[in-house]
Amino acid sequence: MASIHRQTHDGAVTWQARWREPHDDRQRKKTFARKIDAERFVVTLEADKVRGTYLDPNAGKILLRDYATQWLAAQTFEDSTRVATEVRIRVHVLPTLGALELRAIKPSNVQQWLRTLENLAATYQRVIYSSLNAILTAAVDDELIARNPCKARSVRRPALPARKVIPWTLDQLHAVHDALPDRYAIVATLGAGLGLRQGETFGLALEDIDFPRRIVTVRRQVKVYPDNQLIFALPKGQKTREVPLPSVVADELAAHLQRFRPTGVTLPYKTRTGAPHTAQLILTSRERRALNRNYFNARIWKPALRAAGLPATRSNGTHALRHLYASVLLDSAESIRAVATYLGHSDPGFSLRVYAHLMPNSETRTKNAIDHALRSPVGTERGDEASA
Repeated sequence: MASIHRQTHDGAVTWQARWREPHDDRQRKKTFARKIDAERFVVTLEADKVRGTYLDPNAGKILLRDYATQWLAAQTFEDSTRVATEVRIRVHVLPTLGALELRAIKPSNVQQWLRTLENLAATYQRVIYSSLNAILTAAVDDELIARNPCKARSVRRPALPARKVIPWTLDQLHAVHDALPDRYAIVATLGAGLGLRQGETFGLALEDIDFPRRIVTVRRQVKVYPDNQLIFALPKGQKTREVPLPSVVADELAAHLQRFRPTGVTLPYKTRTGAPHTAQLILTSRERRALNRNYFNARIWKPALRAAGLPATRSNGTHALRHLYASVLLDSAESIRAVATYLGHSDPGFSLRVYAHLMPNSETRTKNAIDHALRSPVGTERGDEASA
């Protein structure tokens, strides 16, 4: 049991709480100026022992910046993800919270910090918040702090604006396709015709196309680090997939390959220092290098959008091509599971949440099904019997 001892030094009275660590039986002590504070401390300490929530009072003294460094070093992220996470923490978290001890970070500190992010895109705010939340969750697991202040009810997590995916029309697709330079027009067709992500389009190689079977194997993407270094990596989710190759896509792809021969490009695989990997890329820059999304989006894609009469906004990025692909499949009554597979979504539920509003109206399907069932020959037969 913890105990309280009165101490006197140079006429000043203090109160010392003494207890033993439950894990290793070490003698610990803490001094208070007032007896009531010592008593409250002891009561709380003993209650925490009973609840199994006891923490060393000296735990959590480590600064957030130091613990964040340790946390990041322990993660099993992909190398590019590690670099991006480090940048987010260094630029957006540490300037405000880095000098605080973990135990000193309160929900009010987190809420005030969130206000410093208000000028950033909502999705990016959530990504940054998630990084801090993960760090503080790890601190709880390491028994450095009792609770994660990010999860307090008073902390308002950055909210995403409510919006539904509104797919492009086919006219808009054709307008953007025609506005792209000839060597890059195939980007629009690969995105809308195969549902490829931008990095997967840039990583598509001749050896991935099986024209006789009409199958495309999506096995790599081009990823870019914040310093613009490029690497090859597996598609998102670390999984390859096969996608049907429609005739119209196959025909345009074959014509593209006649005009713009595939180029052998070698990049590190998975990490900056990964083993060299060579692929006969279908799309390259004029310098015969892998395409960098930063250059492509600013110099090629956005000018094409403007030429096609579309605003050069985030919602009209190349991801709009995947939305169009999904909408066409769903409008044709393709199953949500098949759509998820072709898009490379590991969870069909995610695809359903994103695209449910694009599926044929269930009420209409129900009415049509019942109408069809009840307009059966049975009614006719009964009428025939009655007349007989």
